[in-house]
Formats: sequence, C-alpha cells, structure tokens
Amino acid sequence: MPISPLNCCINPSILSADFANLESELARIGNADAVHVDVMDNDFVPNLTIGLPVVERLQKVSPVPLDAHLMISSVDRWAPQFADAGISSVTFHVEASDAPIKLARELRARGAKAGMALRPATPVEPYLDMLPELDMLLLMTVEPGFGGQAFLDVVLPKIRRARAAVEGSGVNVAIQVDGGITEETITRAAEAGANVFVAGSAVYGKPSPEEAIESLRANGQLALNSAAPNTN
Repeated sequence: MPISPLNCCINPSILSADFANLESELARIGNADAVHVDVMDNDFVPNLTIGLPVVERLQKVSPVPLDAHLMISSVDRWAPQFADAGISSVTFHVEASDAPIKLARELRARGAKAGMALRPATPVEPYLDMLPELDMLLLMTVEPGFGGQAFLDVVLPKIRRARAAVEGSGVNVAIQVDGGITEETITRAAEAGANVFVAGSAVYGKPSPEEAIESLRANGQLALNSAAPNTN
C-alpha cells in the first residue's frame, strides 16, 4: 500500500523562461509546487547555464521553493554548498557522484531534501537499496542538457519498476520525471508511477503559465488516481 495518496506536483523549469526577466518569470508560476532550476557546467552535459550565486538570488525572489537539478561533474563538492544556501531540494546525478549515499546524507544533514537523478540509460536496480537515503528519485525522460526534447517512452518501464520498489520498501520517496512533459505525456508518466513533473515549454510556452500548471496538474492527478489500484 502507498504510504500516502500520491499528489501530482508540477515543477516548471526556468530553462524555458526568459533569462533576462527571471524575477517576473518566477512571479508567473506562483501556483507551482516548486521551480526547477537546471544547473549545468558544460562538462557533465554539453551546456552551460547558471551557478550557485544566481540560484541563491533566485531563491530570494521566488514565490515557491527551489528544486535544484545539478547536472555537473564535481557534484560531491558543489551539492552541499547548495544545501548550505538553503535550497529546498537538491538533486545530483548518480553518474557524477563518487559516494552517492554519503552525499545524500550530507544534503539531508544540511537541511535540504536529497534527490538523485538517473540518465535514461542508467538502470535503476543498482540503486534501489538507496531509497531510504532519498527524498526524491529523478528519472530523466530525455538526455540531460537541453530543453525541448521529445519524451522517451523507453523510460516508462523503469518508472514502473521504481514505483513498485518505492511502494515495496515502505519509504516515502517521490518519483520525478524531467523532459518532454506535455498534456499528453504527463498522463503516461503518471500512470507509470511518477508524481512530480518538470515542465518547461509546456508551462512557459503558454499564454498563461498558471493555467498551464493547473491543466497539467489536473491531467496528472487524474492519471495517478486511475492507476492507484495497479501500483499497490
């Protein structure tokens, strides 16, 4: 049985926002559950975005908590600094960490929720014993590095296996998906067992980001509710 009913959470990605007006762009998503901030170093992924000083500043003006997704190579060094800065949720890529259990514990000890991300081709099974160390498991549904990519359905079976493992473990770990989330793909991802959704252009590409969030949340919640008997 699930520890608690799954609630659909929408975390818009500012990767699709207007970087010249980030404070006003954050104000347009006040009904979001969190804002997803992609930190890329042009090493772990072939793109360069923003670093800790900008994220700290965003935190001061954001109407909702920050969900920092670190797509960086030196994550064991940098992730704790994001936690020290008071970022609500810090997610690191397991492929970039030399000691993921130690890092997850360090993030929690410093007051942040600990998230761990896996690329689409990274199997989830070797890390299922780590679930008690985590608050969130991020299963990438595109290759990390760029927004606007198409959703990879090949990840759906991995989402199902992760959800079954979470329910079987008795721990309350959110399953987040990031990449290609639309009104249509959120349904498939939610039916598979994801409950936290990163959406970029599906939110910021709409005339009203707040209305887009509500529509995505309604679609995702409907799919979660209909799939609930199959994920017990």
